[in-house]
Amino acid sequence: MNKKANISALISLISLFFIWGFITVMNDILVNSFKSIFELTATQRSLVQMAFFGAFFIVSLLYFLVSSITGKDPINKIGYAKGMIVSLIITALGCFGFYPAAELNSYAAFLSALFVLATGVTLLQICSNPYAAIIGKPENASSRLNLAQGFNSLGTTIGPIVGTILIYKVFSNGVQTVESISLTYLIYGFIFLALAVVVWLVKMPAFTNNEKIEKGLAVLKNRHLLFGIFAIFFYVGSEVSVGTWIVEFLKSDNVMGFAESHASYFLSYFWGGLMIGRLMASVALNKEINPVKKYFLMFVISVSVFAFIYVATSIKFIDGHFTFNMMNFSEIYYYLIYIALSIVAFALSGSNAARALVVFSSINIVLIFTAIFSSGSLAMWSILGAGLFFSIGWSNIFTLAIKDLGKYTSQASSLLVMAIVGGAILPWIQSQIIEAKNIQISFIIPIIGLSYIIFYGLYGHKIKKVHG
Repeated sequence: MNKKANISALISLISLFFIWGFITVMNDILVNSFKSIFELTATQRSLVQMAFFGAFFIVSLLYFLVSSITGKDPINKIGYAKGMIVSLIITALGCFGFYPAAELNSYAAFLSALFVLATGVTLLQICSNPYAAIIGKPENASSRLNLAQGFNSLGTTIGPIVGTILIYKVFSNGVQTVESISLTYLIYGFIFLALAVVVWLVKMPAFTNNEKIEKGLAVLKNRHLLFGIFAIFFYVGSEVSVGTWIVEFLKSDNVMGFAESHASYFLSYFWGGLMIGRLMASVALNKEINPVKKYFLMFVISVSVFAFIYVATSIKFIDGHFTFNMMNFSEIYYYLIYIALSIVAFALSGSNAARALVVFSSINIVLIFTAIFSSGSLAMWSILGAGLFFSIGWSNIFTLAIKDLGKYTSQASSLLVMAIVGGAILPWIQSQIIEAKNIQISFIIPIIGLSYIIFYGLYGHKIKKVHG
């Protein structure tokens, strides 16, 4: 494939990363919206993430079993592009399922629709992540995937703002309802259908692979993949745990005591931090860019994206019209310090994906400990700043885990996507601690997950066959 075709395909792919980031972060809005609508406990609310990320586990497990039993990989057979189209249609159907759920006024029905939606997103991930890795030069795979993930984070940054405005303001009078949720998701459903048409019209290269896969569990003989599966589990689980309970954290009297609708806006700083970090990583991990140019581009990216988040979170929808209310810089200087620290982290990491996992996860442990044992603005910005240091986790773990797997790449991708079930398990465990203790101490859960990621960066990523 020529360079021009690669660029065209990558641009189309980036739009998919954006939209699934957008729809995934809506779970954080749902967790809090359903609380008042159905009067749910923290454990019951955690079922939102359980339904969504549980689909990742079930669908990916079925995908792996089909490929390991038959010796045929479905994605390799039909091609990545067709797989993306099917995935987008399934996601749209899940979004449309929110309408009958609202008519039934049933929490269980909403969770069922969310499961269907997540099934489509699961298949989209199985197709899209390896596609981004193989669409160009192998040595820049991590850089390319970080770029795509950066736009995924653009979706997670904009998602809370748009979702809060639509659910809390446009389709309701300040009090969220099942109708405001269903109408919001109807809009999202049509967007996914439109994207399916776009992918079909663009005719993205299929990248089919006719090599026969050995039946059985041969792919698991690759130790770096085996450890990588657990790394994805703990990475996604830790990141989603933080994102899920940020609003609850900011509502705490010991932290900021915010109202729910106000606290939801600050989700954009957490998820926006992932966007800043991932876009910087796409430059930092690109071995073809000279060091001086790298740091200049990273500075420009960090300042530009921060400015975007700062302006976007200043937009409010009050009494039927939009208003613009910017925070003083004195209120956000902690976040600016953490952005500067992230640039230092990239300097320490160099272009080494494994070392970056160690450096970024270590800093994140310090930030989350700070959030647990402090209060007020320091606690708030430390937990929001964690997004900057979660940023490189997915891309670096994924590219290290599928390295040199050849014909097993799609099968390995399904196993890694299956491990996203961590996003269901760890928030649920955290909910138990919230109910038994308090919101701040519950953040010990992502610290445990980050500790494993440090292990993977130091040792687990090294390529070695498992005997047997």
